[in-house]
Amino acid sequence: MRTRERSHSSLAERLKSTRLRPISLAEELSRVLKEAILEGSLSAGQQLVEAELKEKFGISRSPIREALRELEKKGLVEIVPRKGAFVRSISSKDIEENFPVRAVLEGLAAKEALSRLTEHEMLEMEQCLQRMRGAVEARDAKSYWEHHRIFHETFIKACGNQLLVGLLKDLRTHALWYRFSYQYYQEDLARSLSIHEKILGIFCSKDLRREKELEEMVRIHIEEAMERFLSYLGEQNARKSLLRDDLSQGGQEPPKQKGRLE
Repeated sequence: MRTRERSHSSLAERLKSTRLRPISLAEELSRVLKEAILEGSLSAGQQLVEAELKEKFGISRSPIREALRELEKKGLVEIVPRKGAFVRSISSKDIEENFPVRAVLEGLAAKEALSRLTEHEMLEMEQCLQRMRGAVEARDAKSYWEHHRIFHETFIKACGNQLLVGLLKDLRTHALWYRFSYQYYQEDLARSLSIHEKILGIFCSKDLRREKELEEMVRIHIEEAMERFLSYLGEQNARKSLLRDDLSQGGQEPPKQKGRLE
C-alpha cells in the first residue's frame, strides 16, 4: 500500500505543472480547412491567405500558420516560401501511390473483419447501403459518397487491428480528397452500389471460407476505381493542354462542361 502511495505521489509530482487543455485554435482551424478541401469548397491551387483567415475567424497568425503546417504534413496544402500556402493539386503520381496500397490494406481489413463484425455493425452497413441506393436514384453523388465512407469505415474499424485502422484512415482521407477535388468527375454509382451489395452479402453470410473472395473483391473494387480516376485525370490534362495550345494561337476559351452521372 505504501509503495502504491509513493508511486501516486511521484506521478503527481512529475505532472504538477501539466494541464489538460481543450482543442487548440490551430487544431480547429486545421479541421475546418481540411473539410473545405475534401468537400471541394477550396479548390486545387487556391491560395490560403493568412490575412483573410485572420479576418474571417478572428484569430492571430500563430495558430493559422500552425494549422497550415499541419495541413502540409497531411499532403493537403503546399507552402511556397515567400509566396504563401496553396491547396495542393492532384497528380497521377498521387493516385498511383495511394490507391494500390489502400486496395491491399482495405482488402486485408475486410478479411479480418469477416469473423468479427457484430450484428449491430452489419445493420449499420445495411442502412448505409439503403441510403446509397436512395442516393443513386436521386443522383446525389455527395450523399452517396458520405454513406459509402461510413460503410467502409464500419468494417475497417471492426477488423481488430488498430495499426491497420490508423494506416487506412490517412489513406482514405486522401482518397476522399481526390474525389471531391474534381467536381465534374462522377463514378458509375450504380456499378459501385452493386459491388457493395455483394460485399455486404459475404459479410452477412459469416462464411469464413469466403475470406479470400471478400479480400479480393474489395481490393479489385479499389484498383478499378483507380484506373477510372487515372483515365479521367488523363482526359482532363489532355483537354487543358489543347486549350492552352488554342489560346496561344489566339482562340477563345470554350465554356466548361458540366459533369454527369453515368
